[in-house]
Amino acid sequence: MNDSILKIENLIFEYAQYEDGENVRAVDDVSLEIERGSFTAIIGRNGSGKSTLAKNINGLLLPTSGTVYVNGIDTCDESQIWEVRQTVGMVFQNPDNQLVSTIVEDDVAFGPENMGIAPEEIRLRVDEALKAVGMYEHRKKAPHLLSGGQKQRIAIAGAIAMKPECIVFDEPTAMLDPSGRRDVMNIIKDLNKEGITVVLITHFMEEAASADRVIIMDRGVILADGTPQEIFKESDKIREINLDVPLAVNLADRLRKNGIDVPQNIISTEELIEWVLS
Repeated sequence: MNDSILKIENLIFEYAQYEDGENVRAVDDVSLEIERGSFTAIIGRNGSGKSTLAKNINGLLLPTSGTVYVNGIDTCDESQIWEVRQTVGMVFQNPDNQLVSTIVEDDVAFGPENMGIAPEEIRLRVDEALKAVGMYEHRKKAPHLLSGGQKQRIAIAGAIAMKPECIVFDEPTAMLDPSGRRDVMNIIKDLNKEGITVVLITHFMEEAASADRVIIMDRGVILADGTPQEIFKESDKIREINLDVPLAVNLADRLRKNGIDVPQNIISTEELIEWVLS
């Protein structure tokens, strides 16, 4: 039986434009469910509505119409908004916008402190979270002395310390170098393996290929929804809406055009290398 932690019904979200009086519809009648413990990637061009959708998931934005449920709770229910945000944590693109303290461990403790957690439990949570992202040895440092990738790890630790059932990552690697992106993605995969539901907003196709499910958004609507293999085998359609495909998919397409029968289900570099060597 499907156990959904997130359920979205006919979600419409519009941004008010005060100059001309006309609203801009960023999400247009979207309905979907996210299964507990799953790893879903949402991709799309800039302005496709994917980040707006992400912010609606934990009540940072509230629907213009339609409903978003988190563990059965309507995000518009003001009396339970803290329950919603404790269930769904968020990590954003720019780590500097998420760090609030001058010491790393104090920053990670900020969320649990605001939840009213006992000091002894906060100490345990902070240590566990920092160890989970490989930043325990930096716990006494000032965040501004860390690299971008290290700062993003601290932001993730802050989300982990609140013990959410789901974490929404809104383009968390967009400002990182390849090494930092790889480290953050490894942390995200490990969190999912531990049972945390992951929703990843990204424009890196290799990251999306790591998910269980890929959703493509364009102009506020869902264009496609399926496994990475189902989505990326339609590479020509993806390119038509000005999106890239994973490098392995691109190489496989070029090999097929040159008469080499590459299996359609190859979407990662590792899979392509394994096929070539087999």
